[in-house]
Amino acid sequence: MDSTIFAFFFIALLSTTRAFDPCPSLKPKPDGSDLSIIHIYGKCSPFNSPKPASSWTTTVLNMASEDQQRLTYLSSLVATKPKTSVPIAPGQVINIGNYVARVKIGTPGQLMFMVLDTSADTAWVPCSGCTGCSSTMFSQNSSATYETVDCATSECVQARGLSCPMAEPSNCLFNQSYGGDSSFLASLSRDFLQLANDTIPSYLFGCIGVVSGKSIPPQGLLGLGRGAMSVLSQSGSIYSGVFSYCLPSFRSYYFSGSLRLGPNGQPKTIKFTPLLKNPHRPSLYYVNLTGVTIGRVKVPIAPELLGFDPSTGAGTIIDSGTVITRFVPAAYDVIKEAFRNQTQGPFTSLGAFDTCFSVTHENVAPKMTFHFTGLDIVLPMENTLIHSSAGTLACLAMASAPNNVNSVLNVIANLQQQNLRILFDVVNSRVGITREICN
Repeated sequence: MDSTIFAFFFIALLSTTRAFDPCPSLKPKPDGSDLSIIHIYGKCSPFNSPKPASSWTTTVLNMASEDQQRLTYLSSLVATKPKTSVPIAPGQVINIGNYVARVKIGTPGQLMFMVLDTSADTAWVPCSGCTGCSSTMFSQNSSATYETVDCATSECVQARGLSCPMAEPSNCLFNQSYGGDSSFLASLSRDFLQLANDTIPSYLFGCIGVVSGKSIPPQGLLGLGRGAMSVLSQSGSIYSGVFSYCLPSFRSYYFSGSLRLGPNGQPKTIKFTPLLKNPHRPSLYYVNLTGVTIGRVKVPIAPELLGFDPSTGAGTIIDSGTVITRFVPAAYDVIKEAFRNQTQGPFTSLGAFDTCFSVTHENVAPKMTFHFTGLDIVLPMENTLIHSSAGTLACLAMASAPNNVNSVLNVIANLQQQNLRILFDVVNSRVGITREICN
């Protein structure tokens, strides 16, 4: 083959390969603080295990079965007042590692895929020398800007670190439990955190040295909560207290969305609802859910089942770590009844879903609307229904809080957030929601 023709063919092949790169969004955008959000089970996920065994429905059912631990954790947060206003390491952290983002830590930056959690402030990563950690660890000795935090500092007190030894000051060490059956020991540390094109110096995080159990996300966690140790608080004026994310549909092939940090590039037309603040747990994103409409029927939910009460923690939060939306039992019962009254049965159960019916009746299933103060969201049908693996059943993709979870909290979960842009504006105490194709 002529060398010129060969060169042209090679360049064309290379260009075509790049054009059809299945995961182009994994690389940071060249124009600002916009990161990809990747589902841990998606085809663009860097994690080889676990992968879905059979179907997305089975995967969602498996993930939803672990929601109980998440709801137990969230309920414990709203029921008790922490010793300090915003602890860097609360006594329990339970999260289902659904979504991860590509970040870099240290100098030079080391790539990590960290779980995103809107109901947590703390950040932590597995570090070199860790016992029980995954194969990918942050090498603290290779970073020119890494430093530990002394146990005598106020930051260590916030982290509920172990008591300083009598002889002399030492590193701030703290224990943290995770997932019900796992825990770790970490050293409170500082280093550069790189998010897309932005760098946050002296970022506080836990450098994990020992892990017990198997529930620890393999490359750590990044807190997106409202508290003093979250990304928003530690980034100072870089992001002006604003971020948004867009979670793609479970049906999308590569399953990647975006995390957008700062006010630039946010939707120009978007409706907002006020954020409510619980002084006993200021990290959580409370909103005022005033009602639910099924089809044209306003569901008769007693106001006290949705009302915000900071003394008890009652109300509604938006959470990235819960899989399916959960209502307190009395509220869910009337929602389920209203949905069934407008859908053709008979009804069966499938895992966490108790309102499943023949997919041939899906065309008469009613739309669902969430009413917030100043904002109504009509859920896309794919956010309302989920299909069985065989494709014969459609199920209402919501559930009641488990019976053994004494919860007063309603949780708007990630399955109901897909293909929506959720914008958090902490400084102005508001959250915006608008439709967007996320993938």
